[in-house]
Amino acid sequence: MKGTRVLITGATSGLGREMARQLGRRGFRLALTGRRADKLREAAQAAAEAGGECLELCGDAADADTVRGHYARIREAWGGLDWAVLNAGVSRSQSAREFTAENYRTTMTVNVIGTALWLEAVLPDMLAARVGLIAGISSVAAWRGLPGSGAYCASKAAMVAMLESVRIDLRGTGVDVVTVCPGFVKSEMTARHKPAEMPFLLETEDGVRRMIRGIEARRRLVHFPWQISLPMKYLVRNLPGFLYEPIAARFDPNRKKRA
Repeated sequence: MKGTRVLITGATSGLGREMARQLGRRGFRLALTGRRADKLREAAQAAAEAGGECLELCGDAADADTVRGHYARIREAWGGLDWAVLNAGVSRSQSAREFTAENYRTTMTVNVIGTALWLEAVLPDMLAARVGLIAGISSVAAWRGLPGSGAYCASKAAMVAMLESVRIDLRGTGVDVVTVCPGFVKSEMTARHKPAEMPFLLETEDGVRRMIRGIEARRRLVHFPWQISLPMKYLVRNLPGFLYEPIAARFDPNRKKRA
């Protein structure tokens, strides 16, 4: 696997940065994207020190021209990709009591359109080579609406449906598609929440190790930890609304403030 060519979007912090470090230790060639140049350089340096070869691609993963330009640089440097890990994402808690369409626009643009732009860029070469691996990082939040997280849940649900459709379309082509739905893993995104709001919170290194293991095994759906993902996947997702909604409302982070 040494020399495997891997794209990791959203590599400036959290899961993307840790994945770059862990894959760097294995001698992978890493194309890292992110909007913050200083953080991207730090992530690339950490991955390089671990043993990886890094290509820094600073810019917006949801901008079509930027994505096309970044993939052109990857092709020029390495001829293409073996893996594309589509991890870039945003999340902003917002109650529907303060609903704004802008929050949905921003979240869907980065999480969904950003993923679609990279799929558009990398798929032609992978299909021509009849080999490749695409992994999209979604969330267990995709499986049900959660209080204060409408835009995030909607975007991650859209990712799950999109990746499943792509996986079906690509059967027999040699290109595999993996959907990753983690629970709570320490990152910049989860740092905004209280620990009590994040049951079974995993350390970043542990969460990323599980992600890589599932991606490498080319499993259709990677979900963890089981204490969160199994109840969400097999029980909560199938509860009728009249049972689920009153229970979910009890976990509204702003419920006590309004009481």
